[in-house]
Amino acid sequence: MGFVNRTDAGKWKAFWREPSGKQRSKTFATKREASAFLAQVETSKSGGMYVSPHAGRTLFEDHAHAWMASWNNEATTVARDTSIMRTHVLPQWGSWQLAKIDHLSVQAWVTELTGKLARSTVAECKRLTSGVLRSAVRNRLIGHNPAEDVKVPGRRVHDTDDKIVTRRQVRDLILPATPDRYRALVATAAFSGLRWGEVIALCMDAVDLDAGNVRVIRTVIEVAGSTSFKPYPKSRAGRRTVPLPAWVVSELRAHLERYPVEGPARMLFTNEAGGALRRTLFRARVWRPTLVRAGLLGNLEHAGDRFKATWTGRDGMAHAALWERERDAVAEIARYHHGGASFHDLRHSYGTWLADDGVPVNKVQRVMGHENVTTTLKFYVRKTEDHEAILGALGDDDPDDDGGALAAV
Repeated sequence: MGFVNRTDAGKWKAFWREPSGKQRSKTFATKREASAFLAQVETSKSGGMYVSPHAGRTLFEDHAHAWMASWNNEATTVARDTSIMRTHVLPQWGSWQLAKIDHLSVQAWVTELTGKLARSTVAECKRLTSGVLRSAVRNRLIGHNPAEDVKVPGRRVHDTDDKIVTRRQVRDLILPATPDRYRALVATAAFSGLRWGEVIALCMDAVDLDAGNVRVIRTVIEVAGSTSFKPYPKSRAGRRTVPLPAWVVSELRAHLERYPVEGPARMLFTNEAGGALRRTLFRARVWRPTLVRAGLLGNLEHAGDRFKATWTGRDGMAHAALWERERDAVAEIARYHHGGASFHDLRHSYGTWLADDGVPVNKVQRVMGHENVTTTLKFYVRKTEDHEAILGALGDDDPDDDGGALAAV
Protein backbone atom coordinates (compact mmCIF):
# COMPACT_ATOMS: atom_id res chain seq x y z
CA MET A 1 0.00 0.00 0.00
CA GLY A 2 1.13 3.54 -0.67
CA PHE A 3 1.29 6.39 1.78
CA VAL A 4 1.24 10.18 1.82
CA ASN A 5 3.73 12.49 3.57
CA ARG A 6 3.86 16.23 3.88
CA THR A 7 6.94 17.93 2.44
CA ASP A 8 8.96 20.74 3.97
CA ALA A 9 7.46 23.08 1.37
CA GLY A 10 3.96 22.35 2.68
CA LYS A 11 2.88 20.12 -0.21
CA TRP A 12 1.91 16.46 -0.15
CA LYS A 13 3.88 13.62 -1.70
CA ALA A 14 2.34 10.28 -2.55
CA PHE A 15 4.59 7.21 -2.39
CA TRP A 16 3.82 3.82 -3.94
CA ARG A 17 5.53 0.75 -5.36
CA GLU A 18 5.18 -0.30 -8.95
CA PRO A 19 4.46 -3.96 -9.80
CA SER A 20 8.19 -4.33 -10.44
CA GLY A 21 8.89 -3.34 -6.80
CA LYS A 22 10.41 0.03 -7.66
CA GLN A 23 9.24 2.87 -5.40
CA ARG A 24 7.79 5.96 -7.04
CA SER A 25 6.53 9.30 -5.76
CA LYS A 26 4.54 12.26 -7.00
CA THR A 27 3.86 15.63 -5.36
CA PHE A 28 0.42 17.27 -5.06
CA ALA A 29 -0.90 20.54 -3.70
CA THR A 30 -3.33 18.91 -1.24
CA LYS A 31 -3.52 15.72 0.73
CA ARG A 32 -6.89 14.89 -0.85
CA GLU A 33 -5.38 14.96 -4.35
CA ALA A 34 -2.47 12.75 -3.25
CA SER A 35 -4.80 10.23 -1.59
CA ALA A 36 -7.11 10.12 -4.60
CA PHE A 37 -4.13 9.50 -6.86
CA LEU A 38 -2.93 6.63 -4.68
CA ALA A 39 -6.40 5.08 -4.80
CA GLN A 40 -6.28 5.17 -8.61
CA VAL A 41 -2.83 3.61 -8.58
CA GLU A 42 -3.93 0.73 -6.36
CA THR A 43 -7.03 0.14 -8.51
CA SER A 44 -5.00 0.05 -11.73
CA LYS A 45 -2.42 -2.27 -10.14
CA SER A 46 -5.05 -4.73 -8.96
CA GLY A 47 -6.71 -4.68 -12.41
CA GLY A 48 -3.45 -5.18 -14.28
CA MET A 49 -3.81 -1.78 -15.97
CA TYR A 50 -1.08 0.11 -14.17
CA VAL A 51 0.80 2.73 -16.18
CA SER A 52 3.66 4.63 -14.58
CA PRO A 53 3.02 8.38 -14.68
CA HIS A 54 6.70 8.81 -15.61
CA ALA A 55 6.67 6.38 -18.54
CA GLY A 56 4.85 8.85 -20.77
CA ARG A 57 7.96 11.02 -20.84
CA THR A 58 9.45 8.63 -23.41
CA LEU A 59 9.87 10.37 -26.74
CA PHE A 60 7.69 9.20 -29.61
CA GLU A 61 10.78 8.77 -31.80
CA ASP A 62 12.52 6.47 -29.28
CA HIS A 63 9.55 4.14 -28.99
CA ALA A 64 8.90 4.32 -32.74
CA HIS A 65 12.39 3.02 -33.49
CA ALA A 66 11.97 0.20 -30.97
CA TRP A 67 8.60 -0.68 -32.50
CA MET A 68 9.97 -0.63 -36.04
CA ALA A 69 12.87 -2.87 -35.03
CA SER A 70 10.33 -5.52 -33.99
CA TRP A 71 8.67 -5.69 -37.42
CA ASN A 72 8.68 -8.99 -39.26
CA ASN A 73 6.82 -7.84 -42.37
CA GLU A 74 7.64 -8.37 -46.03
CA ALA A 75 10.60 -6.36 -47.35
CA THR A 76 8.38 -4.23 -49.59
CA THR A 77 6.06 -3.40 -46.67
CA VAL A 78 8.99 -2.51 -44.41
CA ALA A 79 10.50 -0.25 -47.09
CA ARG A 80 7.19 1.55 -47.67
CA ASP A 81 6.41 2.03 -43.97
CA THR A 82 9.96 3.12 -43.13
CA SER A 83 9.81 5.75 -45.85
CA ILE A 84 6.49 7.14 -44.58
CA MET A 85 7.72 7.16 -40.99
CA ARG A 86 10.91 8.99 -41.95
CA THR A 87 9.23 11.46 -44.31
CA HIS A 88 5.97 12.32 -42.56
CA VAL A 89 5.42 10.80 -39.11
CA LEU A 90 8.70 11.34 -37.25
CA PRO A 91 9.14 14.97 -38.37
CA GLN A 92 5.78 15.69 -36.73
CA TRP A 93 5.80 13.56 -33.58
CA GLY A 94 9.41 12.47 -33.07
CA SER A 95 10.28 15.06 -30.38
CA TRP A 96 6.94 14.77 -28.54
CA GLN A 97 6.64 12.94 -25.23
CA LEU A 98 4.12 10.11 -25.63
CA ALA A 99 1.94 11.42 -22.83
CA LYS A 100 1.74 14.87 -24.43
CA ILE A 101 0.11 13.62 -27.63
CA ASP A 102 -3.66 14.03 -27.55
CA HIS A 103 -6.53 13.15 -29.87
CA LEU A 104 -7.14 16.73 -30.99
CA SER A 105 -3.51 17.20 -32.05
CA VAL A 106 -3.51 14.00 -34.08
CA GLN A 107 -6.80 14.85 -35.77
CA ALA A 108 -5.60 18.37 -36.62
CA TRP A 109 -2.42 16.91 -38.14
CA VAL A 110 -4.33 14.39 -40.25
CA THR A 111 -6.68 17.12 -41.46
CA GLU A 112 -3.71 19.29 -42.41
CA LEU A 113 -2.06 16.43 -44.33
CA THR A 114 -5.26 15.91 -46.31
CA GLY A 115 -4.67 19.19 -48.12
CA LYS A 116 -1.11 18.20 -49.07
CA LEU A 117 -0.94 14.44 -49.68
CA ALA A 118 -2.94 11.74 -51.40
CA ARG A 119 -5.68 10.22 -49.26
CA SER A 120 -3.94 6.82 -49.26
CA THR A 121 -0.72 8.39 -47.94
CA VAL A 122 -2.62 10.22 -45.21
CA ALA A 123 -4.24 6.94 -44.19
CA GLU A 124 -0.80 5.30 -43.94
CA CYS A 125 0.51 8.20 -41.83
CA LYS A 126 -2.40 7.79 -39.43
CA ARG A 127 -2.00 4.00 -39.35
CA LEU A 128 1.69 4.16 -38.46
CA THR A 129 1.18 6.89 -35.84
CA SER A 130 -1.56 4.84 -34.27
CA GLY A 131 0.65 1.75 -34.40
CA VAL A 132 3.37 3.43 -32.35
CA LEU A 133 0.87 4.73 -29.79
CA ARG A 134 -0.93 1.39 -29.59
CA SER A 135 2.41 -0.30 -28.87
CA ALA A 136 3.06 2.28 -26.17
CA VAL A 137 -0.27 1.39 -24.54
CA ARG A 138 0.55 -2.32 -24.63
CA ASN A 139 3.93 -1.64 -23.06
CA ARG A 140 2.36 0.42 -20.25
CA LEU A 141 3.92 3.70 -21.35
CA ILE A 142 0.61 5.51 -21.77
CA GLY A 143 -2.90 4.70 -20.66
CA HIS A 144 -4.74 5.01 -23.97
CA ASN A 145 -4.16 5.50 -27.69
CA PRO A 146 -5.01 9.12 -28.64
CA ALA A 147 -5.06 8.19 -32.34
CA GLU A 148 -8.13 6.00 -31.92
CA ASP A 149 -11.21 7.34 -33.71
CA VAL A 150 -9.13 9.87 -35.65
CA LYS A 151 -10.99 10.36 -38.92
CA VAL A 152 -9.27 10.13 -42.29
CA PRO A 153 -11.31 11.79 -45.06
CA GLY A 154 -13.05 9.31 -47.32
CA ARG A 155 -11.65 8.48 -50.72
CA ARG A 156 -13.08 10.58 -53.51
CA VAL A 157 -13.53 8.96 -56.90
CA HIS A 158 -11.87 10.94 -59.67
CA ASP A 159 -12.18 10.65 -63.42
CA THR A 160 -8.55 9.54 -63.49
CA ASP A 161 -9.16 6.56 -61.17
CA ASP A 162 -9.29 2.91 -62.25
CA LYS A 163 -9.60 3.04 -66.01
CA ILE A 164 -11.24 0.02 -67.62
CA VAL A 165 -9.85 -0.67 -71.07
CA THR A 166 -11.70 -2.93 -73.50
CA ARG A 167 -10.32 -6.03 -75.16
CA ARG A 168 -10.54 -4.25 -78.50
CA GLN A 169 -8.50 -1.33 -77.19
CA VAL A 170 -5.81 -3.69 -75.92
CA ARG A 171 -5.56 -5.70 -79.15
CA ASP A 172 -6.15 -2.94 -81.72
CA LEU A 173 -4.57 0.09 -80.05
CA ILE A 174 -2.25 -0.74 -77.15
CA LEU A 175 -0.43 -3.82 -78.46
CA PRO A 176 0.40 -2.36 -81.89
CA ALA A 177 1.85 0.72 -80.13
CA THR A 178 3.90 -1.33 -77.65
CA PRO A 179 7.63 -1.77 -78.36
CA ASP A 180 8.28 -5.22 -79.81
CA ARG A 181 10.27 -6.45 -76.82
CA TYR A 182 7.37 -5.83 -74.42
CA ARG A 183 4.36 -6.71 -76.59
CA ALA A 184 4.04 -10.27 -75.25
CA LEU A 185 4.44 -8.94 -71.70
CA VAL A 186 1.49 -6.56 -72.07
CA ALA A 187 -0.63 -9.21 -73.83
CA THR A 188 0.06 -11.75 -71.07
CA ALA A 189 -0.70 -9.28 -68.29
CA ALA A 190 -3.92 -8.08 -69.91
CA PHE A 191 -5.31 -11.53 -70.69
CA SER A 192 -4.23 -13.35 -67.53
CA GLY A 193 -4.90 -10.71 -64.86
CA LEU A 194 -1.49 -11.23 -63.27
CA ARG A 195 -0.07 -8.55 -60.99
CA TRP A 196 3.03 -6.71 -62.12
CA GLY A 197 5.38 -8.67 -59.84
CA GLU A 198 3.77 -11.97 -60.89
CA VAL A 199 4.07 -11.44 -64.63
CA ILE A 200 7.65 -10.13 -64.34
CA ALA A 201 8.57 -13.19 -62.26
CA LEU A 202 7.41 -15.68 -64.90
CA CYS A 203 10.22 -18.11 -65.65
CA MET A 204 10.19 -20.99 -68.10
CA ASP A 205 9.46 -23.52 -65.33
CA ALA A 206 6.09 -21.78 -64.81
CA VAL A 207 5.10 -21.52 -68.48
CA ASP A 208 3.45 -24.37 -70.37
CA LEU A 209 2.77 -23.19 -73.90
CA ASP A 210 1.57 -26.62 -75.04
CA ALA A 211 -1.14 -26.60 -72.36
CA GLY A 212 -1.70 -22.87 -72.86
CA ASN A 213 -1.27 -21.70 -69.27
CA VAL A 214 1.07 -20.06 -66.80
CA ARG A 215 1.56 -20.88 -63.12
CA VAL A 216 2.02 -18.20 -60.49
CA ILE A 217 4.57 -19.63 -58.08
CA ARG A 218 6.79 -16.61 -57.30
CA THR A 219 6.90 -12.85 -57.61
CA VAL A 220 9.46 -10.10 -58.06
CA ILE A 221 9.69 -7.38 -55.42
CA GLU A 222 11.33 -4.00 -55.80
CA VAL A 223 12.89 -2.23 -52.82
CA ALA A 224 14.92 0.98 -53.07
CA GLY A 225 15.47 0.49 -56.79
CA SER A 226 16.67 -3.11 -56.48
CA THR A 227 14.69 -6.15 -57.61
CA SER A 228 14.73 -9.67 -56.21
CA PHE A 229 12.71 -12.87 -56.37
CA LYS A 230 10.29 -13.77 -53.60
CA PRO A 231 9.81 -17.55 -53.84
CA TYR A 232 6.07 -17.39 -53.21
CA PRO A 233 3.20 -15.15 -54.39
CA LYS A 234 1.33 -12.49 -52.43
CA SER A 235 -0.90 -14.96 -50.57
CA ARG A 236 -1.85 -18.63 -50.49
CA ALA A 237 -4.61 -17.95 -53.02
CA GLY A 238 -2.03 -16.21 -55.21
CA ARG A 239 -0.50 -19.58 -56.11
CA ARG A 240 -2.60 -20.55 -59.10
CA THR A 241 -2.68 -21.67 -62.73
CA VAL A 242 -4.11 -19.24 -65.28
CA PRO A 243 -5.21 -20.21 -68.82
CA LEU A 244 -4.16 -18.10 -71.79
CA PRO A 245 -6.00 -17.39 -75.06
CA ALA A 246 -4.48 -19.16 -78.06
CA TRP A 247 -3.37 -15.91 -79.69
CA VAL A 248 -1.47 -14.90 -76.51
CA VAL A 249 0.30 -18.27 -76.60
CA SER A 250 1.31 -17.46 -80.18
CA GLU A 251 2.62 -14.08 -79.04
CA LEU A 252 4.71 -15.82 -76.38
CA ARG A 253 6.15 -18.28 -78.87
CA ALA A 254 7.12 -15.44 -81.18
CA HIS A 255 8.62 -13.55 -78.22
CA LEU A 256 10.79 -16.53 -77.28
CA GLU A 257 12.04 -16.83 -80.83
CA ARG A 258 13.09 -13.17 -80.93
CA TYR A 259 14.32 -12.96 -77.34
CA PRO A 260 15.56 -16.37 -76.15
CA VAL A 261 15.66 -16.86 -72.40
CA GLU A 262 19.07 -16.57 -70.80
CA GLY A 263 20.62 -16.88 -67.38
CA PRO A 264 20.03 -19.41 -64.59
CA ALA A 265 16.59 -18.01 -63.72
CA ARG A 266 15.38 -18.29 -67.35
CA MET A 267 13.08 -15.31 -66.96
CA LEU A 268 10.50 -14.86 -69.69
CA PHE A 269 10.45 -11.06 -69.65
CA THR A 270 13.60 -9.03 -69.00
CA ASN A 271 15.09 -5.66 -69.78
CA GLU A 272 17.66 -5.24 -72.53
CA ALA A 273 20.44 -6.15 -70.10
CA GLY A 274 18.73 -9.44 -69.22
CA GLY A 275 17.70 -8.35 -65.73
CA ALA A 276 14.33 -7.97 -64.04
CA LEU A 277 12.23 -5.02 -65.18
CA ARG A 278 11.70 -2.18 -62.73
CA ARG A 279 8.14 -0.98 -62.41
CA THR A 280 8.82 2.75 -62.21
CA LEU A 281 11.14 2.73 -65.22
CA PHE A 282 8.77 0.58 -67.26
CA ARG A 283 5.91 2.97 -66.50
CA ALA A 284 7.87 6.03 -67.58
CA ARG A 285 9.75 4.64 -70.55
CA VAL A 286 7.40 2.03 -71.99
CA TRP A 287 3.83 2.00 -70.67
CA ARG A 288 2.83 5.68 -70.75
CA PRO A 289 4.55 6.42 -74.09
CA THR A 290 2.67 3.40 -75.46
CA LEU A 291 -0.63 4.91 -74.34
CA VAL A 292 0.27 8.16 -76.07
CA ARG A 293 1.05 6.40 -79.35
CA ALA A 294 -2.17 4.38 -78.97
CA GLY A 295 -4.20 7.59 -78.72
CA LEU A 296 -5.28 6.84 -75.13
CA LEU A 297 -3.24 9.53 -73.37
CA GLY A 298 -3.16 13.19 -74.33
CA ASN A 299 -3.10 14.11 -78.00
CA LEU A 300 -0.29 13.87 -80.54
CA GLU A 301 -0.61 15.33 -84.01
CA HIS A 302 1.43 16.65 -86.92
CA ALA A 303 1.85 20.41 -87.13
CA GLY A 304 3.60 21.00 -90.42
CA ASP A 305 7.07 19.52 -90.13
CA ARG A 306 6.83 19.33 -86.34
CA PHE A 307 4.76 17.47 -83.75
CA LYS A 308 2.24 19.07 -81.43
CA ALA A 309 1.84 17.59 -77.95
CA THR A 310 -1.33 18.42 -76.02
CA TRP A 311 -2.01 17.23 -72.50
CA THR A 312 -4.06 18.00 -69.40
CA GLY A 313 -2.12 18.87 -66.27
CA ARG A 314 -2.92 18.04 -62.67
CA ASP A 315 -4.54 21.46 -62.42
CA GLY A 316 -7.10 20.44 -65.06
CA MET A 317 -5.76 22.98 -67.55
CA ALA A 318 -4.84 22.12 -71.14
CA HIS A 319 -1.21 22.54 -72.20
CA ALA A 320 0.51 22.27 -75.57
CA ALA A 321 4.02 22.34 -77.01
CA LEU A 322 5.68 21.85 -80.40
CA TRP A 323 8.61 19.45 -80.90
CA GLU A 324 10.94 18.67 -83.75
CA ARG A 325 10.94 14.94 -83.02
CA GLU A 326 7.95 12.71 -82.42
CA ARG A 327 9.55 10.84 -79.54
CA ASP A 328 10.13 14.12 -77.66
CA ALA A 329 6.45 15.04 -78.06
CA VAL A 330 5.43 11.57 -76.87
CA ALA A 331 7.72 11.85 -73.85
CA GLU A 332 6.27 15.26 -72.97
CA ILE A 333 2.71 13.94 -72.90
CA ALA A 334 3.69 10.76 -71.06
CA ARG A 335 5.46 12.77 -68.38
CA TYR A 336 2.98 15.55 -67.76
CA HIS A 337 -0.49 14.29 -68.66
CA HIS A 338 -2.47 13.68 -65.48
CA GLY A 339 -4.24 10.35 -65.17
CA GLY A 340 -4.57 7.71 -67.82
CA ALA A 341 -4.75 3.94 -67.50
CA SER A 342 -2.12 2.35 -65.28
CA PHE A 343 -0.51 -1.01 -65.95
CA HIS A 344 -2.45 -2.39 -62.98
CA ASP A 345 -5.67 -1.31 -64.71
CA LEU A 346 -5.10 -4.23 -67.08
CA ARG A 347 -5.79 -6.45 -64.08
CA HIS A 348 -8.93 -4.50 -63.18
CA SER A 349 -10.07 -4.77 -66.78
CA TYR A 350 -9.44 -8.52 -66.90
CA GLY A 351 -11.68 -9.12 -63.89
CA THR A 352 -14.36 -6.89 -65.37
CA TRP A 353 -14.27 -8.70 -68.72
CA LEU A 354 -14.82 -12.02 -66.97
CA ALA A 355 -17.69 -10.66 -64.87
CA ASP A 356 -19.37 -9.06 -67.88
CA ASP A 357 -19.13 -12.36 -69.74
CA GLY A 358 -20.96 -14.14 -66.94
CA VAL A 359 -18.04 -16.06 -65.40
CA PRO A 360 -19.09 -17.08 -61.83
CA VAL A 361 -17.54 -14.82 -59.23
CA ASN A 362 -15.92 -17.74 -57.39
CA LYS A 363 -14.02 -18.62 -60.57
CA VAL A 364 -13.04 -15.00 -61.09
CA GLN A 365 -11.77 -14.96 -57.50
CA ARG A 366 -9.70 -18.09 -58.06
CA VAL A 367 -8.09 -17.03 -61.32
CA MET A 368 -7.23 -13.59 -59.93
CA GLY A 369 -5.70 -15.03 -56.77
CA HIS A 370 -7.88 -13.35 -54.15
CA GLU A 371 -8.12 -14.74 -50.63
CA ASN A 372 -11.58 -13.24 -50.11
CA VAL A 373 -14.38 -13.01 -52.64
CA THR A 374 -15.33 -9.57 -51.30
CA THR A 375 -12.03 -8.26 -52.69
CA THR A 376 -13.04 -9.52 -56.10
CA LEU A 377 -16.43 -7.85 -55.89
CA LYS A 378 -15.43 -4.59 -54.22
CA PHE A 379 -12.11 -3.61 -55.71
CA TYR A 380 -11.55 -5.40 -58.98
CA VAL A 381 -14.80 -6.36 -60.68
CA ARG A 382 -16.52 -3.23 -61.96
CA LYS A 383 -19.32 -3.87 -64.39
CA THR A 384 -18.89 -1.77 -67.50
CA GLU A 385 -21.66 0.59 -68.53
CA ASP A 386 -24.08 -1.13 -70.89
CA HIS A 387 -26.16 1.68 -72.31
CA GLU A 388 -27.65 -0.47 -75.05
CA ALA A 389 -29.16 -2.85 -72.51
CA ILE A 390 -30.61 0.04 -70.51
CA LEU A 391 -32.13 1.71 -73.56
CA GLY A 392 -33.47 -1.63 -74.73
CA ALA A 393 -35.31 -2.03 -71.43
CA LEU A 394 -36.89 1.40 -71.88
CA GLY A 395 -38.33 0.65 -75.34
CA ASP A 396 -37.55 2.18 -78.73
CA ASP A 397 -37.05 5.82 -79.61
CA ASP A 398 -40.75 6.55 -80.36
CA PRO A 399 -41.91 9.16 -77.77
CA ASP A 400 -45.54 8.08 -78.32
CA ASP A 401 -44.78 4.46 -77.45
CA ASP A 402 -45.90 3.72 -73.89
CA GLY A 403 -44.99 0.05 -74.09
CA GLY A 404 -41.90 -1.80 -72.96
CA ALA A 405 -40.50 -1.49 -69.51
CA LEU A 406 -42.48 1.68 -68.72
CA ALA A 407 -45.90 0.09 -69.36
CA ALA A 408 -46.07 -1.31 -65.86
CA VAL A 409 -45.14 1.97 -64.17
